[in-house]
Amino acid sequence: MNGTSRTSRKKKSKQQRRNGNCVNTGQSVTSTLSKKQQAIFNAPVKLGDEVLVTIHGIGSSGEGVGRVDEFTVFVPFALPGETVKVSINMVKKTYATGRLLEIVTMAPNRIDPHCDIYGFCGGCQLQHITYEGQLSLKTQKVKDVIERIGHQNPDLVKPALGPKEPWAYRNKMQMPVGGTKGNIQMGFYAMGSHDIVQGTNCPIQDEGNNIIAQACYQIAKEFDIEPYDEHTGKGVLRHVIGRIGQSGWMIILVTATDHLPHQEKWVEKLTERIPQVETIVHNVNSKRTNVILGPKNHILYGEGMIIDHIKDLQFTLSPHSFFQVNPEQTTVLYDQALEYADLKGNETVIDAYCGTGTISLFLAHEAKHVIGIEIVEPAIINARENARRNGYDNTEFIVADAAVEMPKLYKAGVRPDVIVFDPIRAGCKEEVLTSAACMEPKRIVYVSCNPATMARDIEILTHYGYELKEVQPVDMFPMTAHVEAVALLSKLNVDKHIDVEIKLDELDLASAGSKATYT
Repeated sequence: MNGTSRTSRKKKSKQQRRNGNCVNTGQSVTSTLSKKQQAIFNAPVKLGDEVLVTIHGIGSSGEGVGRVDEFTVFVPFALPGETVKVSINMVKKTYATGRLLEIVTMAPNRIDPHCDIYGFCGGCQLQHITYEGQLSLKTQKVKDVIERIGHQNPDLVKPALGPKEPWAYRNKMQMPVGGTKGNIQMGFYAMGSHDIVQGTNCPIQDEGNNIIAQACYQIAKEFDIEPYDEHTGKGVLRHVIGRIGQSGWMIILVTATDHLPHQEKWVEKLTERIPQVETIVHNVNSKRTNVILGPKNHILYGEGMIIDHIKDLQFTLSPHSFFQVNPEQTTVLYDQALEYADLKGNETVIDAYCGTGTISLFLAHEAKHVIGIEIVEPAIINARENARRNGYDNTEFIVADAAVEMPKLYKAGVRPDVIVFDPIRAGCKEEVLTSAACMEPKRIVYVSCNPATMARDIEILTHYGYELKEVQPVDMFPMTAHVEAVALLSKLNVDKHIDVEIKLDELDLASAGSKATYT
């Protein structure tokens, strides 16, 4: 037998195995596959298939959700009520994804997107639906997780509150820089990747941020600045950040190097072209990371900070300060939290993830005493400064992980009347929820940027004797799939005590979360 014959037999054998035929042992290929592989093998759709899908819901990232033979298929840019032709581009154990080829039956609330790069840029996911339709979808999204994850009555969820104008709302812009020296790119990350889609004019940004982006892009080209390459870790300019405050504008130039080429000329040109600029900061981030800002700031112009307001409260914003990006809807969100807190002036309140103290100061206006907890020390420094600036002496801000500090406060005998949660997307750690329940506040107000983890935490709190009274979704980010929500829980029986033992020495301090509540 020659080599050619042996090769042919090998190729034939491989093909037989692919086809699931019996080879040598007479066993089917499925018998050698893992359960996951078998599930994919048996799925009713295969990679490359073109299928018709009827969309019945919306996914967490704004994609349409449909089924083929009871098998879930996610289709970006498809809407509930539509029948679409789809090319399957990924098959997993329990679901598949598909690329939209054709809309066979169109939803009545479908519209043409406002932005020229919509569908390429990953910033927006819902420009193809009327804004009324967006609010309806976001309301339903919160209802679904409250029922499915929280096991609560979805009728407790009120219709989502949106702004009067859903465009040009973002007061903060962060644009990555890439490309090559002589061919610099600046814009937005493409959907699901770090490929940069060129563009310096975004319709959901405050026009001031578009002015900053366009000026920085032109100046970077004039100076032939070398862009950062995240694959090699080489280059200079990584990001351009703009912040629009009521006192003026902030520009942050993020580099991978300690030195910003043409530093003085950057300041000269930016202040010449943008008279509204109040401060310019050079931030250094030399680490190969997805985190945008590094720890080191060099103030190039101004004082390195700007002033902004929420209602009558004034806040100092530095490069690392968290501040909500939608001023109008921030007022709506915080007013709702304050309404649920139902303060009369003699209460003690714990703000368990206080960040720079924005919600804490809203509460301090109506409460006797507010205790804010935040793991990031610069945020607490800002919170204390903001309290002093606004004349509040009834606040106390603690640098600590809430999962560690809350049990300590419980052991120390602290018994707040109200507890407010505003955690990161991962939600609250169980130590936080447990110690909060042990403190037996009359009300718990939960502010969330991720309704799914909020629903999970709500279910836990109901097991400790709390009842979900109401959930109010608030659309902080129109044109995107994100929605925030505020939930009110009350103690079922304030006279009934919960006996739960918490041992501080059993807490895993090493694994305590290190992320800021605002990242």
